[in-house]
Amino acid sequence: MALNNTYDARLVQQETAVGAGLQILLLALLGTAIGMGPAGWLTGLAFAVASWAVLSTALHRSRVRSFGPANRVTLGRATLVGGVTALVADSFESSPPVTLFVGLTAVALILDGVDGKVARATGTSTPLGARFDMEVDAFLILVLSVYVSMRLGPWVLLIGAMRYAFVAAARVYPWLNAPLFPSTARKTVAAMQGICLLLAASGFLPHIATFTVTALALTTLTWSFGRDIHWLYRTSRVQEGEVEEMLHREAEREPIAS
Repeated sequence: MALNNTYDARLVQQETAVGAGLQILLLALLGTAIGMGPAGWLTGLAFAVASWAVLSTALHRSRVRSFGPANRVTLGRATLVGGVTALVADSFESSPPVTLFVGLTAVALILDGVDGKVARATGTSTPLGARFDMEVDAFLILVLSVYVSMRLGPWVLLIGAMRYAFVAAARVYPWLNAPLFPSTARKTVAAMQGICLLLAASGFLPHIATFTVTALALTTLTWSFGRDIHWLYRTSRVQEGEVEEMLHREAEREPIAS
């Protein structure tokens, strides 16, 4: 049995290595196509190594016996996010081709709606897969906010930093780690961030429209985090049985679309 477990673990780790290899291949293609500078190369390689190391460690700790089809989709999306990250880093030296930048980002955003459906359809949903998906989403939003901030100002960085600030705060205030009620509004706001930032980053909109969609993204995200933090604070002040009742009430008030 131990031999079988070791064999399965190696197969799972091989998939993360393939992902890192694909990331480097994408960087090579981008470098050939646009003549990417040292900043883009170094950032892209750092992303590939860091994502491989973090994912490999998480897989080892979770002891999953199969990587799963949904995680493969998320890994492909992470590869695209690594390409976008390299382009953003390279943009400090020269502007990336808009079509290439928008194309990579758009495909990464579209695939965000695919991995969850694949996980449900194949019955392979796992906490690790959900966390992997969430971290890729958060990092893409951070990278896009960095790019848009070069045009609109540092206030845009609040969009990308908000989730990481929440995670940091949760280390100080453990009540922020409590489970949240399911929410269609929360999912909608999260999806809006990528769309709004992509529109702002594309350069296709006039300045006032770019400012408006970015401000809308920040406003809705602030509202969503504020609502959740307020709810978590209220539930931290009540008894366990009352928390379950509050979760039930919120679920009835805001049914989740399938």
